[in-house]
Amino acid sequence: MLTSYGYSTMIKVLILAMVLSAAAVLFPTWAEMTILVALGAIILFTLYFFRDPERSIPNEQRVILAPADGKIILVQPYKQSCSSGPLTLISIFMSPFNVHVNRIPVSGKVTHLRYCPGKFLMAFDHQSTENNERMEIGIDNGEIEVRFSQVSGFLARRIVCTLQSGEMVKIGKRFGMIKFGSRVDLILPASAKVAVQRGETTRAGETVIARY
Repeated sequence: MLTSYGYSTMIKVLILAMVLSAAAVLFPTWAEMTILVALGAIILFTLYFFRDPERSIPNEQRVILAPADGKIILVQPYKQSCSSGPLTLISIFMSPFNVHVNRIPVSGKVTHLRYCPGKFLMAFDHQSTENNERMEIGIDNGEIEVRFSQVSGFLARRIVCTLQSGEMVKIGKRFGMIKFGSRVDLILPASAKVAVQRGETTRAGETVIARY
């Protein structure tokens, strides 16, 4: 299954591959074969990158799910000037080989939605949390408010987010993606009981990040 978020990119890659493969006949046979093999590899990787497998949403109440596939690179206390209490920051790093479709971590109402232009530092650089281009999202269900950000990276410079301010959303549902690797940061109230640790891998819409 391929994600609709990647249709435009896949079409562009296919068109470019067709043009280059047609031009390859002008080169010697060995060069033509090399070009065709390279183009085939690029097409296969593009289709692989935009895969969108179904996920089994846990039938469990009062949980916060991973919004992204990847590896947890940070679990630490976090300070935010606008917060009235302690917070916990959890960062998930997505390599180009992870599924990049993002999913809603908790059911509720979208109360915060802000695009922030910025730099394109490497996604594993922890300064990217506050300095990189990102889409900030907040969801409140009356019991807990979860803030999370789609953060662009050195290669990932295309953030897709289909959410609307005031929209009611359901846990585990797709809402966007970050194209070609980056990270997603979650900011949780310190009262939430974190269920993961640094170094663990996550699956969007399946892995329980915390309970409340």
